[in-house]
Amino acid sequence: MIIRAGAGFNTIDTKHARRKSVDVMNTPGANSNAVAEEVVALMLADCRHIIAADASTRAGKWEKKAFTGTEIAGKTVGIVGLGNVGRLVARRLSGFDVTLLGYDPVISSERAGDMDVELCDLESIFSRSNFITLHIPENDETRGIVNATLLSLLQPGTAIVNCARAGIVNEADLREAKTEKGLRYLNDVYPQDAEGAKSIADVADIMLPHLGASTLEANHNAARRSAEQLIDFELKGVTSFIVNRDIPEGLDETYCDLTNTVARLCRSLSGRETALKLIETSFYGTLEDYADWLIVPIVAALWSDFDRSMDLGAARKCLEDMGVDYVNRLPDSNKGYGTSVTIDLTCAVDADTLRRTSIRGTVAEGTMVVSRINQFNKLYFEPVGNALFFIYDDRPGVIGIIGGRLAEEGVNIEEMRNTLDPSPGRSLLMMKVDKHVPEELVRRIGSEVETSAAFSITL
Repeated sequence: MIIRAGAGFNTIDTKHARRKSVDVMNTPGANSNAVAEEVVALMLADCRHIIAADASTRAGKWEKKAFTGTEIAGKTVGIVGLGNVGRLVARRLSGFDVTLLGYDPVISSERAGDMDVELCDLESIFSRSNFITLHIPENDETRGIVNATLLSLLQPGTAIVNCARAGIVNEADLREAKTEKGLRYLNDVYPQDAEGAKSIADVADIMLPHLGASTLEANHNAARRSAEQLIDFELKGVTSFIVNRDIPEGLDETYCDLTNTVARLCRSLSGRETALKLIETSFYGTLEDYADWLIVPIVAALWSDFDRSMDLGAARKCLEDMGVDYVNRLPDSNKGYGTSVTIDLTCAVDADTLRRTSIRGTVAEGTMVVSRINQFNKLYFEPVGNALFFIYDDRPGVIGIIGGRLAEEGVNIEEMRNTLDPSPGRSLLMMKVDKHVPEELVRRIGSEVETSAAFSITL
């Protein structure tokens, strides 16, 4: 057993460890409070010019007017990501009489309400907040998410706190926005934790050497949790925090990938900004025996802080923390779906409107296939690579407009499927393209052809 006393395990070759029958665990959440307190410390230090005022006073100066500060009370704070750290930031700031906004595509509105956080989209957070603190992982979907589009929405003087990951912020866009908006940037993360010059130095108003988890208490918590997890593993067989788990014997790994992919597609179609309230699944054929195990890749698809190698207990705990209900329905073998999976997501569009999205998929000749999306049947679409999805009122010329707009941006269509649901007269257009299409372009195209749903995804 190898236990990483902390959340990140990127420095461990987990696949090699599995080949050698070595289990790898981590201790997620052990340092969350330390990071949350650091966020508040950075905000206060910047508002009251603590660092510069200390240096000035030690030099014998008395510059009270120069260091006139601002207060946090009465301001609006946007929290991007309401995982372990984000929720603690909300709790720590609750005593400052601030308005809290939160962005998280998984957490329910009820759970956010319990924290006195108003759920909203990223655009609202960046346009309304005086402070924005980032608490999301870096992956293909979040890399560079803080870019020129979002930064252009900022109020002058807004402070951004980044104690998450360096790559989620587009550094060049931040540099330009800082000049235009006079924003503040408080930073604790870098591409590499090492000595040497930092490219962000000319942009950051406060820089720390990745101190988020560096407290005596966080180190103690991580060490204690490591010991407790090892004891629970040895004495009780608790495997919740193993991050390089084997796939159960008899389960084809392709179905694990299928379940994860279908969940990601379902989330995109339901609207990534909507609050997730309910997950329903049906596992047909031999997959019924692995229903408990397959909820794990679903949760991993919906919540980027959750790793696919964790177990059912950890998945249920994650859903509980997010305030999301889960129901696994008994499959009806008479439907003749073979070995397949159906995933339904119910999301809150607003306080009065729920949206239900349903997708079924299977594996044919070793290839993942999406067979149904909502009312659109017999699709047989392979969900891999860069893909585009559009749903619109069926009429001539729409495909030509979409293809033309993609061509103008140098996007080549590699494969295309178009299907019609005659009763409401709706069409679903699915495309594989040669590159990822930015969401901004997808929104423009969707607006032009009046789609009810339009999204780009890399699978």
